[in-house]
Amino acid sequence: MNIKRVLIANRGEIAVRVIKACRALGLETVLATSETDRQSLPAQMADRVVCIGPASASKSYLNANAIVATAVGTGADAVHPGYGFLSESSHLATLCDQHDITFVGPRADQIHKMGNKLEARALARQFGVPVLPGSEKVESAEDALKIANKIGLPIMMKAAAGGGGRGMKIVTEHSQMAEMFTAAAAESLSAFGDNTLYLERYISNARHIEVQVLGDRFGNVIHLGERDCSLQRRHQKIVEESPAPGVPPALRDEICESAARLARSIGYESAGTVEFIYDEDEKRYYFLEMNTRIQVEHPVTEAVTGIDLVQEQFRIASGEPLRIKQKDVTFSGHAIECRVNAELPFEGFRPSPGPIARWQIPTDSHVRVDTHCYEGYVVPINYDSLLAKLIVHGKDRQEALLRMRAALTDFVVNGIGTTIPFLAYAMDNPAFSAGRVNTALVGQLIETMDKSLAS
Repeated sequence: MNIKRVLIANRGEIAVRVIKACRALGLETVLATSETDRQSLPAQMADRVVCIGPASASKSYLNANAIVATAVGTGADAVHPGYGFLSESSHLATLCDQHDITFVGPRADQIHKMGNKLEARALARQFGVPVLPGSEKVESAEDALKIANKIGLPIMMKAAAGGGGRGMKIVTEHSQMAEMFTAAAAESLSAFGDNTLYLERYISNARHIEVQVLGDRFGNVIHLGERDCSLQRRHQKIVEESPAPGVPPALRDEICESAARLARSIGYESAGTVEFIYDEDEKRYYFLEMNTRIQVEHPVTEAVTGIDLVQEQFRIASGEPLRIKQKDVTFSGHAIECRVNAELPFEGFRPSPGPIARWQIPTDSHVRVDTHCYEGYVVPINYDSLLAKLIVHGKDRQEALLRMRAALTDFVVNGIGTTIPFLAYAMDNPAFSAGRVNTALVGQLIETMDKSLAS
């Protein structure tokens, strides 16, 4: 491998995850950290730590120039961006290329191409991947209203440069259009520096299904199966599992091949995820977007395939061809991941930063915990509230579900509030237990949870 020293431009559990992958490959690690994270677990684990700015992400983890300057100054020959922050920044990828630093991810042009949702939709149509009825760029609320009359309500208003649920609004009544357009455009401009919006038909009984792909610079692209990520709050995933329950095998194969075909069409390099909306009523799927990075939920794919995706990212970035052909990919059992956040579910999921007085994680052999936390760690208010990812694997979904319930019981955190009680409540829900999931289920669970608490 021609990579020797890696600058990790991220924090939290993904920084720990990348450090572990580097250790397994014999690579040196340099952690770029903010002032707030100087005593964090990844800072304790890395071979070297460089503070690149204050707590504000805009002045540290989102500062591409500081990241590349740190890589140059420390002699790092590669940058791994993790997820979030600048992981899908074509600008950072370009800067790395200009300084002869390997960006551990796809090429800048691929990030740009798939990062614009309108361009990605056009590519999907071009290569025969189904897309939702929708629009091109919408110039005004009046235009949006005309288009919505053709598509039919309800519709989803979306940011072309967006992701993570920002700049997204559901419009169910014509009278809402002007207000929603203004709000979505303002949110998109604030989050992405671009207020371009477009419309898509909104599917009420929908599931969120995504496909993991890997590609190398020699044109080889494979898929590693699908994940169901339908349990979401405010378009943010809470629970993920693989394989997706209840999807007919032939349709599952078609979805996965569509994802691989789209990635292959742009010569995609690195790990990536093609996301789809699945209409549960019509049993049809539609392209949603492509994430050109490692996903938070990648461990469920690792659990069912036995393939270390982060290590594969490094091999691909160093110029190696894929070691795996599609026919060699095998799937074993079922995996579920729950995201544990520092939030108070019974108080509207408000953030709960502060010192962790007790941190006891499950230790069974079939349980994996990806985390940066420890007893005494102070959870900062400045960043995402993710504390840990709890992953279980079983021979089938029923066994995985039983193991997740047990693992949540064994996961004890004191001193701050966490979402563990809500996750346990979700695992016991009859609809989820039966695999009857959709993107509206979390809202229903929150409502019934509040009612049960009040009684």
